[in-house]
Amino acid sequence: MYIYNVTVNVEDSIHDEWLLWIKEHIPQVLSTGKFDKATLTKVLVEEEMGGQTYSVQYRSYSREALDAYYKEDAERLRSEGLKKFAGKLIAFRTELQIIDEYSVKFN
Repeated sequence: MYIYNVTVNVEDSIHDEWLLWIKEHIPQVLSTGKFDKATLTKVLVEEEMGGQTYSVQYRSYSREALDAYYKEDAERLRSEGLKKFAGKLIAFRTELQIIDEYSVKFN
């Protein structure tokens, strides 16, 4: 299992508009069929550059599904946000491979 993580620092001037947009964008990424789950989180560390930082973690079924997303969908889905918020955010992407998962069971 893989996690495709997108971390975004958003300028305060577009924060509310971006947050509405990302909540529409995430279902569009999920609709590609390459991911089974997404989690939107706010990063609680203040950045020197200001703004607010978020992380979106998309859980992919397989390496092949993630590669297919890059090849078939990523450019199209990224372009809307890049055009809409040009120069007002910084994004970087990382890939994580899940090695093992643990959970606590409560009685």
